[in-house]
Amino acid sequence: LATGPRQNNGIFYEIRTYDIKPAKMKEFLEMVNKYFHFRTAHSELVGFWYSELGAMNKVLHIWKYDNFAHRTAVRHALANDKEWQGKFISAALPLVEKQHNEVAYLVPWCQLGKPSKEGGVYEWVTFQMKPGGPALWGEAFRAAINAHINTGYTKLIGVFHTEYGLLNTVHVLWWNESPDQRAAGRHSAHEDARVVAAVRDSVRFLESQQNVLLIPLQCSPLK
Repeated sequence: LATGPRQNNGIFYEIRTYDIKPAKMKEFLEMVNKYFHFRTAHSELVGFWYSELGAMNKVLHIWKYDNFAHRTAVRHALANDKEWQGKFISAALPLVEKQHNEVAYLVPWCQLGKPSKEGGVYEWVTFQMKPGGPALWGEAFRAAINAHINTGYTKLIGVFHTEYGLLNTVHVLWWNESPDQRAAGRHSAHEDARVVAAVRDSVRFLESQQNVLLIPLQCSPLK
């Protein structure tokens, strides 16, 4: 009931979320920036962020894979990479309280974007939709996303629909120049009759929503 149309290739994205021990967050982030080049030598990192608002002591990173065989080969290589295992994994795992991963595809009408410049903030919005998949709620959801894009206050980076993990979940990644610019844009958008109408139609299919403000790490390709 969750799968539906997706891009016409095997590319998928693994979304990994870690809860870090509160007293160890600074240490963990320093280790990532220092040693993560050992990990990115094996596959493409889309972005790496830590949470600032909406969640605490969390990091989120997204990896791109050509197909599942590609991911299997990468995971095998990582298990045998002595520098990655010795310098990062052995030291970082004791700092982690919980790990969660999902596999998701970009929705067919979305290409992975980039911000217009470095130095902004990202917003990770998770929508739990009613069972039925895009055949049920896809068009209304797309209209709501486009209504926000058309206001011009925000930049869409990607829309991801889960294949493994909690199903009927859609993650939307936005970019804004600053939290204040985002707040002002949101206030204006919610006074726009076109946005209000599109959102009202889409929320008929919504179970829950969570917004998290993310700050990119130094090692993140998306900054």
